[in-house]
Amino acid sequence: MQIVTDQGADLSDAQKAGLDIHYVPFRITLSGKTYVSGVDIDNAGFYRLLSTTQAFPTTSQPSPGDFVQIYRELAQNDPDILSIHMSSGLSGSFNSARMGAEMVPEAHVTIIDSKTLSCPQGWQVEAAAKAIRDGRSLEEIVALLERVRQYTDGMFTLSDLKYLIHGGRINHLKGLLASILKIKAVIGVTKDDGIYYSVGNERTFDGAIHRVATAITKTIPPGSSLRVQLLHGNNLEGVETLRSYLVQSYTCRFEEVVQVAPFLGAHTGPSLVGLAVAPLEIFDTAMDTA
Repeated sequence: MQIVTDQGADLSDAQKAGLDIHYVPFRITLSGKTYVSGVDIDNAGFYRLLSTTQAFPTTSQPSPGDFVQIYRELAQNDPDILSIHMSSGLSGSFNSARMGAEMVPEAHVTIIDSKTLSCPQGWQVEAAAKAIRDGRSLEEIVALLERVRQYTDGMFTLSDLKYLIHGGRINHLKGLLASILKIKAVIGVTKDDGIYYSVGNERTFDGAIHRVATAITKTIPPGSSLRVQLLHGNNLEGVETLRSYLVQSYTCRFEEVVQVAPFLGAHTGPSLVGLAVAPLEIFDTAMDTA
């Protein structure tokens, strides 16, 4: 079995090492030039470019034809393909994958809606790739992904909402009002339909980062052991602030910090600070018992 995902799934180089993961790229247009994420622009290069312009990036998801190409290529070696994609509530990647699979009858494609994005999506991809490497059955892997999805949360905050507003990822009027009032939004992703929801609003960016850390206490008791991956646009200072708040209440096993991929960063901008988090015991148990 082979695994396909899109570049909404953020993983560090260390996490990807030794895993066979195939990516369908997104395209980003900025200042009149179109880039293929991960091919002719990397994460760091994207944020450097973003800092030099007042223009807003635009993005385009993979087409069904992009999926046809990768499925056909992979099916020549192994027709069984597991394709895990960014939430269908936030991107059309899942539907493009479904349409592409219908045009490649020689491939046996199982398509998973991660119902999330960034590192939480990456954790599902990582878990699936490790399970495939370990020889788990498709049924076991699908059950594993559901468990990882249920127990993994992702949240983020930004000092500036203009990229989310421009990209139409939040209600324009509410976003505009919050921007005028200088409110710092904390945003999560719903478990059932995989869309953004408001965790809360703060008057200061530091307060919003603190809210990301304290919001976890609603589902995970303080003092618990966590698996945590911190993520950012181009804001390592904010990452370290979030880390300092987390360790006050939890025992954390931190994965390598991830810079959000250009497709996601185009809609959130450089100020983003966030995390993926799961109870360490539950996550490890899910991996052991899939």
